[in-house]
Amino acid sequence: MGFDVSYFLEIIPILLGYLGLTMKMASLGLVIALTLATAMAIVRVFKVPVLDWIVQVVISFFRGTPLLVQLFLLYYGLPQVFPVLVGIDAFTAAVIGLSLHFSAYMAETIRAAILGIDRSQMEAALSIGQSPAMAMRRIILPQAARIALPSLMNQFIDMIKSTSLAFTLGVVELMATAQMEASSSFRFFESFLAVALIYWVVVVLFTQLQLYLEAKLSKAYQR
Repeated sequence: MGFDVSYFLEIIPILLGYLGLTMKMASLGLVIALTLATAMAIVRVFKVPVLDWIVQVVISFFRGTPLLVQLFLLYYGLPQVFPVLVGIDAFTAAVIGLSLHFSAYMAETIRAAILGIDRSQMEAALSIGQSPAMAMRRIILPQAARIALPSLMNQFIDMIKSTSLAFTLGVVELMATAQMEASSSFRFFESFLAVALIYWVVVVLFTQLQLYLEAKLSKAYQR
């Protein structure tokens, strides 16, 4: 059949119309994942009794099983056990699944960044009357953010790409639209090449943002 340039150019605007939904999933997932990851990292750093063990099990599970399995378990499996979840929609299930999966990786990144801060920083804060929570919020976490930024941005980029699995739950996002367009036109190469290029451009843009943020956060440490 050959490569149909006109179809390739026609489908790009169609796919771009669903990019917003993809980015919405990734953005919500990032906010929730970072919140959960920070809480789990702090629990692990301070080795909170019982909670530390629970967090380790949670992190091990979500890092040790495929994201697709987790999405299916959340959307199709849990409603059988917990009827209250029957009404959950595919979009919400996808966001929750992405959040839980990537929070496990982000938690270890943040924990490593916190442990990478010299212990004297915490001791100095405590010596002037700050509580451990206050010292963590005002002194440790801001410094840890600079260390963790490259890994966290890479994980966010992975999250953007992983939103493509949401179509398996029925979410009509970027990948699902490409799949439907390809099935109806039989122009599989053009459709999937177009969606691949869109993901690529988005990732390149966020990579540039990562470099900008790294440079900005590193200014205070340059001599």
